[in-house]
Amino acid sequence: MSAEMKEQKAQAAAWFRSLRNEIVACFEALEASHDSGPFADLDSGSFEVTETKRSAEDGSDAGGGLMSVMRGGRVFEKVGVNISEVYGTLGERAQQAMAARKGLPGMKDDPRFWASGISLVAHMRNPHVPAVHMNTRMFWTPHGWWFGGGSDLNPCIEYAEDTAHFHAQQKAHLDPHGGDLYPRLKEWADEYFYIPHRKRARGVGGIFMDDHNSGDWAADFALTQDIGLAFLPAYAPLVEKRRVQDYSEADKEAQLVHRGLYAEYNLVYDRGTKFGLETGHDANAVLMSLPPLAKWI
Repeated sequence: MSAEMKEQKAQAAAWFRSLRNEIVACFEALEASHDSGPFADLDSGSFEVTETKRSAEDGSDAGGGLMSVMRGGRVFEKVGVNISEVYGTLGERAQQAMAARKGLPGMKDDPRFWASGISLVAHMRNPHVPAVHMNTRMFWTPHGWWFGGGSDLNPCIEYAEDTAHFHAQQKAHLDPHGGDLYPRLKEWADEYFYIPHRKRARGVGGIFMDDHNSGDWAADFALTQDIGLAFLPAYAPLVEKRRVQDYSEADKEAQLVHRGLYAEYNLVYDRGTKFGLETGHDANAVLMSLPPLAKWI
């Protein structure tokens, strides 16, 4: 590995950590400022931070990260903001999947990998506040590197103006990188977050990309940063607006059923969940995306 790539990997990992810090601070501020409306009488929530460790089959260090989870807050019923930096060798199943999906036949001969990223999922107290998912990541092997990630909104009660705001922020952050990017990444998200056995999307979409390597690392990293930077302007205003609304038992029922849909997707289809479990990452960190309560009818 070149000295330049070592520095690039360090840059990416440091960026994911800084984005995590910004989001955690924003979410705790939203908790602290919630002084009217449903759940305002509860104690303000804060993140519990746990260091995660990953070990190779021989017991050697294989990286880890930080798992930051807030449970039972005024605004956030459960939210996780995780960062990771893991490395080692891919198992046989992961090698085959990588070689087949990414056209990297050399994986069998040299299955080393490195990956770093941020992953966020928020499940909200008030059914009017949409759930949300965001992640960005960098992946390296001796055979190639790439970036991936995006964010998508998952309301159980849809508001057209909220969907429009969320998408407008994504577009505004992507347009400087090329006018074709937003429509392409929006379509990719619509396809990726579709649940075939339910014949529906899990939410109202967003943006998503994977395997992104234009050959210009700096440009691709800048794009990945802007995908991350779009998140808070797209989401935080929706939380502020909807957290004060009253809701009915029917609204809460709709939220619990919608969470079941979210859980089905993450357990059956999500590639990040599968990769994390197959490569031996902390199971609690991988599965932090699951809601605290859900319902199937």
